Amino acid sequence: MRPLSSSSFLSNRVLASLAVAIAFATLCFRLGHLPLLAPDEGRNAEVGREMKESGRWLVPTYNGVDYLDKPAFYFKAVALSLAFYGNNEAAARLPSAVFGMALVALVFAFCRKVHGTRCGLLAAIIVATIPLYLANARIVIFDMALAFFVCGAIFAGYLAEEAEGKPRRNWYLLGAASAGLATLVKGPVGFLIPALVLLAFNRIEGRRGAWKRLLGPLNLLVFFGLTLPWFVGLCLAHQDFLHYGLVEESFHRFTTEKKFHRSESFYFYLPIVAGTFFPWSLLLPGASLAAWKEKWPMNRADRLCLLWSVLVVVFFSVSASKLPGYILSVTVACGILLARVIDAALTTPDGSAARLLGRATAVFAGLCLLAAAVAMVGASHMHALAKPLRIPVADAERLGQGAVPLAVFLLAFGAFGLVARYRRSAPLCFLCMALFAPLFINLNLDTFEVVFEAKSGRRIASQLATLPPGTELACLECFPNGLAFYLNRTATVISYDGGELTSNYILSCLEKDPHMAGQIVPFAEFDNWLASRKTAVYLIVPEWEREKLQTIAAARGATVQPLALDFAGALLPAPGTP
Repeated sequence: MRPLSSSSFLSNRVLASLAVAIAFATLCFRLGHLPLLAPDEGRNAEVGREMKESGRWLVPTYNGVDYLDKPAFYFKAVALSLAFYGNNEAAARLPSAVFGMALVALVFAFCRKVHGTRCGLLAAIIVATIPLYLANARIVIFDMALAFFVCGAIFAGYLAEEAEGKPRRNWYLLGAASAGLATLVKGPVGFLIPALVLLAFNRIEGRRGAWKRLLGPLNLLVFFGLTLPWFVGLCLAHQDFLHYGLVEESFHRFTTEKKFHRSESFYFYLPIVAGTFFPWSLLLPGASLAAWKEKWPMNRADRLCLLWSVLVVVFFSVSASKLPGYILSVTVACGILLARVIDAALTTPDGSAARLLGRATAVFAGLCLLAAAVAMVGASHMHALAKPLRIPVADAERLGQGAVPLAVFLLAFGAFGLVARYRRSAPLCFLCMALFAPLFINLNLDTFEVVFEAKSGRRIASQLATLPPGTELACLECFPNGLAFYLNRTATVISYDGGELTSNYILSCLEKDPHMAGQIVPFAEFDNWLASRKTAVYLIVPEWEREKLQTIAAARGATVQPLALDFAGALLPAPGTP
């Protein structure tokens, strides 16, 4: 690789500008362009909207029913954002984007302290361009807020042991506060992950008394001072929450497969890392092998990140419930380690790190060219994606419109990678991989919109925007995702078990008492419920219940209206209305 001089175009000043531009482009640009995606975004945004409307900050509700699957912290952040900026997609996603930007800044600050400014800037760029990271920063979901506080707790715990006296105490207190806030975001995992990583790391490093400092009385006081008021208040408001929160939602989520419908193989996270860390994942096998064979020198912070990455992946691999977002904090640990490799490649153009970067770039270029060919060939066969993407065939065929621009984009990056590899330029290789995700996201948003629209209630909401005032909204064996958020109102759900609301807490409550929620009507009581309505009802049904809706509509002189996403609806006048 060619030498990197102090006047290189990848100077610290240029890297800083690049880091800011990339972080904004990947995490914030056109944040509200896409509709809310099913199932998490529509549900979480609606919980935040209801919290804003009701002012109930302790007990969240979803469609008017108490929703205790997750703590209220993140919903409060969404509610505040909606209060400031209105009920729209960008406002609902803003908390995740803010936490995403804040975590990038936190990564830079930590790396700058332990590795230097350039490594910090490289780490910030790499983390912000890992697809798993940027995806979670652009949707209404808890994981980015959780990752911010979990990483903050781990960083603080590490820096505490690097200091003495008052600074050590302050770092530990900051770490305890971060773990407490992480717990308020998503429950016990908020403190389990930092504690597991730090305890294991300090044990391996031979700091036998570190666990006493980590779990010191003052740290526990700060942690419980943050978490207990919420936990006790919720237990007083809902006496069943103690059992549900600790046993059902936490213990059973980790140990039970069928209950949460997330049973995956032990090696589930291997392809997840390969795919959702792309293109940086191309560096991981070679870097790991080289570090083992060549015994690359690793400082204490490197060993922390290595242990962190392995331990979190193994921990959630053992868990019966697996989702990609569970290992979000690993993007930070891996990003820092990869920044160290890139830093070494830029510093020593003829070294093994530079050769590793060159080989990864060549593989990346080859994959881009292969993907471009697939996009061109597959442009006329997009209907085949309907089933795996779970979208209508018509929407899948619309994806073909973006196939040619996508192929051109991939060809351009394939050529860029080959040029960078041919010139043996470490800066160009880094830029090729760093610019891929930001440009891919922002140049293909219209293509993504096809998939998001096919899974969102925004289309249906636009069809129902002119419902007569006072009309009651009801959903029979369905609850189109995001519909309540877009219409700024709740609906009555007629259901066998309440599964349409995708809430394990609501399911568990309905098992004990089918009449516990006024917004959920048992299916067996549907006819009596409908006959008791004093106002007009707009009834929405899935395609398989269309015949039932036609019978009901005919009896009331109403017309069935086809709705988006294979739903149908009818405006049923109140009994006795001509």
